Amino acid sequence: MTRFGLRILKSLFGTLEHVAPSLGGRMAFGLFCRTPSPTRLTEKERRVLAQSKDFMRRARRHPLTTTHGAVVAYEFTNWGARRDGPAVLVLHGWRSRTEHMRVVVEALLQRGFRVVSMDLPGHGVSGGRILNIPKAVAAVSAVAQWLGPFDAMVGHSFGGAVALNAIAGSVAGVPQVSVRRLVTIASPNALPDLFSQFGAFMGLGPKTQKAFEGRVEAIAGTPLKAFVAAEQLRDVRLPTLIVHAPEDKEVPASDARAMGDAGTHVSLVWAPGLGHRRILADPGIAARVAAFVATRRERRLEPAAAMSLEDCLPIGD
Repeated sequence: MTRFGLRILKSLFGTLEHVAPSLGGRMAFGLFCRTPSPTRLTEKERRVLAQSKDFMRRARRHPLTTTHGAVVAYEFTNWGARRDGPAVLVLHGWRSRTEHMRVVVEALLQRGFRVVSMDLPGHGVSGGRILNIPKAVAAVSAVAQWLGPFDAMVGHSFGGAVALNAIAGSVAGVPQVSVRRLVTIASPNALPDLFSQFGAFMGLGPKTQKAFEGRVEAIAGTPLKAFVAAEQLRDVRLPTLIVHAPEDKEVPASDARAMGDAGTHVSLVWAPGLGHRRILADPGIAARVAAFVATRRERRLEPAAAMSLEDCLPIGD
């Protein structure tokens, strides 16, 4: 969005605050959920797609029609592996797609899992230009019904939030997705914080902000204040691994700390120097995520920044 366009929108929201805050809230929510154009790729994104061509050819492509639109899921298996063996669902983040999860998928395949990775609505080759938690959770539930059940879910950034909300059953009318373990990588803690930040950026007044936040309950059947990962993890009590880079500029480290404090069933591991997106391309991180998913032993992973990931993560069965 250009600075001129942003000034016009802020002026419009300023007017709507006084004459039609409900309309302003709907408009703000539409902008908040609008996904980037899939045809406008950076040079780096084009390189990732080119480098992933052989990897993507290994997958069975499943176009699925859901009540919230069309999505595409990719199913990866090792040669000769049973398709009814344990499976893991992998979810990418905002402005991302299956190709960006390649290193994580390959690590899970090496552990013997069948892996399903989907392009969330409005991303990759899936349809639409609108994405929000309710829409994403409904898509995950549909994929689970067609290609599950899943032993675990692994999500990066927004995908981690989607995975947790699918497990928690936070969207009314959408069946919960049952898994044994959850991994979130560089994922945010509190959706209300994101709404507050967006509202401040757009210059929303208090009435418009309230209407904007109210759209969540209108479409999810759950108030915005309930979408806090730390609270959800306390209720779900599922063995969970939180992986985060301390210097992440998109999702602050404080989010990871809050989630890591949710209980003894949640473990926090730091990945220094890898940032928000490079963390996905690190083979060591991917291997250790896969090790956590594969581990059956249940024990607390002590979060210690001075320890190596190998010291923090359980390896083996």
